[in-house]
Amino acid sequence: MGILEGIGQGFSVALDPTNLLYVFIGVLIGTVIGVLPGLGPTATIALLLPITYEIEPVTAVILLAGIYYGSMYGGTITSVLLQLPGEAASVVTTFDGYQMAKQGRAGPALGIAAIGSWVGGTVSVIGLVLLAPPLADLAVEFGSQEYVALTALGILLVTYLGTRHPVKSLSMAALGLLLATVGQDLITGTNRFTFGSISLFDGFDFVAVAMGLFGVGEILYNVEKTEKAQALKSKISNIWPSRKDLRDSSGAIARGSVMGFFIGVLPGGGGVISSLASYATEKRRAKDPTRFGKGAIEGVAGPETANNASSTSAFIPLLTLGIPPNVVLALIFGALLIQGITPGPQLIDQQPEIFWGVIASMAIGNLMLLILNIPLVGFFVQLLRVRAGILAAFALLVTMAGVFSVNNDIFDMWVVLVFGVIGWLMKKTGFEPGPLVLAFVLGAILESNFRRSMLISGGEFSTFFTRPMSGTLFALMALVIIWSTVQGIRRRRRRSRPSTPGEEDLAATGTTAEPEGTPGAENTDDTEGATTGAPRDGSGSTGATGSTASGAQDGGPGPDRG
Repeated sequence: MGILEGIGQGFSVALDPTNLLYVFIGVLIGTVIGVLPGLGPTATIALLLPITYEIEPVTAVILLAGIYYGSMYGGTITSVLLQLPGEAASVVTTFDGYQMAKQGRAGPALGIAAIGSWVGGTVSVIGLVLLAPPLADLAVEFGSQEYVALTALGILLVTYLGTRHPVKSLSMAALGLLLATVGQDLITGTNRFTFGSISLFDGFDFVAVAMGLFGVGEILYNVEKTEKAQALKSKISNIWPSRKDLRDSSGAIARGSVMGFFIGVLPGGGGVISSLASYATEKRRAKDPTRFGKGAIEGVAGPETANNASSTSAFIPLLTLGIPPNVVLALIFGALLIQGITPGPQLIDQQPEIFWGVIASMAIGNLMLLILNIPLVGFFVQLLRVRAGILAAFALLVTMAGVFSVNNDIFDMWVVLVFGVIGWLMKKTGFEPGPLVLAFVLGAILESNFRRSMLISGGEFSTFFTRPMSGTLFALMALVIIWSTVQGIRRRRRRSRPSTPGEEDLAATGTTAEPEGTPGAENTDDTEGATTGAPRDGSGSTGATGSTASGAQDGGPGPDRG
């Protein structure tokens, strides 16, 4: 099937009244949970996984994808109006977006964010159409050795690039791989780690694990927080940017689209890193970098474009290689597995309606976001009046009912509660649940291909290094580990060196990236870089997720001291 024929089939699927309704529901829910701090796309998608049993596979993915890229814009609204990022990727927007709002230019800031988000999403859809089919054709030639290398590289990159503490994240990834081995052996049929429990013969249910870690765990963690954001009382006007605003932002939007697309394809990339990279790039290119942090519209346009572009391009490795590049895509990957569909290079040929239908729905969904968000900004801001306790109680009820409806098994409800407590403790102690879930999802792929490789090669580990593609991927893994080790040594040396007044100011601008899908960063004493506090207008504080101190030195974002 050619590209044009595939696009035609995709739009025929996406324009089906049912699928069109789910595109709208997805982007609407995404915007709402982006506005509400404490949920985020990861927890929301985890809570909605049981619903995917009741609808068609293509419709389920369209719904979950809409939630993902819709949440990227929803987080922008509170970032601009309240300096309160509803989603981690929108933290960078607080640097200049909130300053524009204080200057009475909240409307143009939100307008340029909507336009940039649409442009970035559309560019990524075009790139997805052009890049995904040839990449899938290349992946058809992959053997079991290449899939071992690819899954291992995906886990490693997400661990090192998408989290703050690599050692803690590696331990969580190892725990995820261990949990993936519970149940019957894939080859011999032997029971492993079941401890005589019949309920564990099939292993832990992915839906129960995900809903526990991200749903119940996030609910318990956020219930502890009592602060409440203040709704904006002033009226927002002139949302459509002026010609000067569009002219000043055009370069940032173009660069953010390209940068976000390529960063989103990388495992561990995602919206946080792409928005940081875009902000730092625009600040370095600016004739007057001192404008940034004081209301530069390019500081809103570039990051918002980049994080929406990356959320769309992240579907390339998922749909073509069967490798989710971040935690949110791992949940969508799990939703497809629940439906009996394995994403990978055969998806385009075997089930083109899913591949092309999802792509077409993204083009439609991004247009819906542009039309939906500009006139309804005031309504979305009022959602902040909803009490967190009401949301938590409702979400917990939906979680328990949803997980029971999947298998009608009381054991799954206990699994949700146990993993919910584990997820809460992980958040309290600085461990990220993302690497655990990603390793749990990829564990079966990694194990089956590893054992198949061993059987084919007669137990020779050299088979992974003698094949060109797998050898290259393992070499890349070695470089990532070496690079991370060197960076860790440099950070320890900087911390042990007496700081001068200038270095102290620089350290204050250093911030750390939350993993993709995190619903806003909290103030923490990060041993790898201090987080920058962003005031909530007297209603608590939220940590600004940003670049490291070394990144800020190269032109990264810094706080407003005016």
